[in-house]
Amino acid sequence: MLQQLFSPSVQHTLDLIGIFVFAISGALLAVRKNFDVFGIAVLAEVTALGGGIFRDVIIGAVPPAAFTDLGYFVTPLLAALLVVFLHPHVERIQSGVNVFDAAGLGLFCVSGTVKAYDHGLGLTASAALGLATAVGGGVLRDVLANEVPSLLRWDRDLYAVPAIVGATMVAICLRYDVLTPLASGMAALTAFVLRLLAMRFHWRAPRAWNRRSTVREE
Repeated sequence: MLQQLFSPSVQHTLDLIGIFVFAISGALLAVRKNFDVFGIAVLAEVTALGGGIFRDVIIGAVPPAAFTDLGYFVTPLLAALLVVFLHPHVERIQSGVNVFDAAGLGLFCVSGTVKAYDHGLGLTASAALGLATAVGGGVLRDVLANEVPSLLRWDRDLYAVPAIVGATMVAICLRYDVLTPLASGMAALTAFVLRLLAMRFHWRAPRAWNRRSTVREE
């Protein structure tokens, strides 16, 4: 299905772009946490590849693409190297990095859903793995950095919801056999735009209804 939507070269290029920007976000967090060079490289790799590896292991596409394509493995290292030497400059263009991160989110929630479906999973499971592909690396990044994952924090702008919307759109298109390059592009664009709007207007998911807890918030 992926080959029908995009040529292999286009798909590979889009994957590398998404991997690179995800790796940048992981490396920047490592710098803020005062990690050494090895820690920066590890966090960059995990952030960029964690979601895809999780998906591939679940669907039985082993060894995962991250270990069979040298470009997938080297790209996060290049991003880490860039951050090691130029992180003050990268920090200054953080808003631009966030835009590319949102684009990677949209791309991976679509490609993850389609790849899971190609390997025989149902529509709901495929959409769930599309979400995991998009956000899994960020969750692992935060856990390794000893932080509550942004995905679970109420005080963070919506991140998972745009990916869920994009993956669900793909699943619906698959259900009615209308998934085309245009439709998949629209799903990725929808997730991308929702993420940008969430960052711009600070949209957040609601918390538990009628909270009366006396426990201090963290």
